Amino acid sequence: MKLYVPHVGHMEGLEDLLSGSEDIYAVYMAGTPDYVGTGRTNLSAPGLEEIREQTEYAHDKGVKMEIVLNSSCMGGQHLTPQGFNKINWYFDRLNDIGIDSITIAEPYFVEMLTKDYDMEVVVSVLSFVDSPQKAEFYEELGADTIVVDPVVNRDFTRLEAIKDSVSCDLKLLVNEGCLYQCPFRYAHFNFFSHANGPGPKLNVLDDYYYYKCLSLRINDPQQLIKSPWIRPEDLKDYEHITDTFKIGGRTHFTNWILNNVRAYTDRSYDGNLMDLLDCPRDIRDLFFIPNKELEGAISQWKQCTKVCNKCGYCKKLAEKIIKVYSTEGCENILKPLKENGGQ
Repeated sequence: MKLYVPHVGHMEGLEDLLSGSEDIYAVYMAGTPDYVGTGRTNLSAPGLEEIREQTEYAHDKGVKMEIVLNSSCMGGQHLTPQGFNKINWYFDRLNDIGIDSITIAEPYFVEMLTKDYDMEVVVSVLSFVDSPQKAEFYEELGADTIVVDPVVNRDFTRLEAIKDSVSCDLKLLVNEGCLYQCPFRYAHFNFFSHANGPGPKLNVLDDYYYYKCLSLRINDPQQLIKSPWIRPEDLKDYEHITDTFKIGGRTHFTNWILNNVRAYTDRSYDGNLMDLLDCPRDIRDLFFIPNKELEGAISQWKQCTKVCNKCGYCKKLAEKIIKVYSTEGCENILKPLKENGGQ
């Protein structure tokens, strides 16, 4: 199994990460947003010399280094002469440093990197590859690896069709806790791409999409079950699709990342599934989802038609196993979802 692991972007964090586990195949981090942004918030924005130092350290440990430049919207800057020259210069520097792979969402960059550079070209989840047709398109552009849109993580017919349609490698994101079929997904990642890109910087009042997303799950906790995460125990069901898995969470601290590495390496986690999910961290202490009680659910999801109003399986499962943290006096206790007003 090849495990791609998030890294916050500074040397101290990388040292802690690689000293904490020998099961990491590759680490990935954002670059500086001065050239190309990313679809996630950055805790650190390393410059070129920092990237060089960290890449050399990772290589010394036998670990590959991946840079994530997966802005879903560049505002057309990359198609201007000035923007192209600046980005091309940055790619040159990363290539000289010895970066193993670059994750991008912009189709133009896929073709650009394939033609002119030695770095592996990885198509991001923010390219939303959820069909064999999209996979074929990106492979024809030159993709070496495609990170499949997690929305189809439980649609094995679709996953197998994507696998059969291309010869490039596939990678699956295992611990995304985003809403299934999220209506905010495109707008939210475009917002992040501009907020974490070369500018002009946005002066926004709040992240509407994130807080709306939280409220939907608080009011309807079955959405936590529907999210397209893959349990550590269920990796075996995906081995015919790929041997390469990605843990999301480059805004988290090292101890959280290493807990995920252990869980997915051991293919077992006896605790709260919420501990493993990249999103949403702000409601992690509200719900307890006993991971071991989800055993066997994947059998249902393999045959699921994804018509929730006719199925109801995830709703029933949520009512059966999810518990809610509640305060009584000075103590925190766990109550069944139903007793706390769950629907």
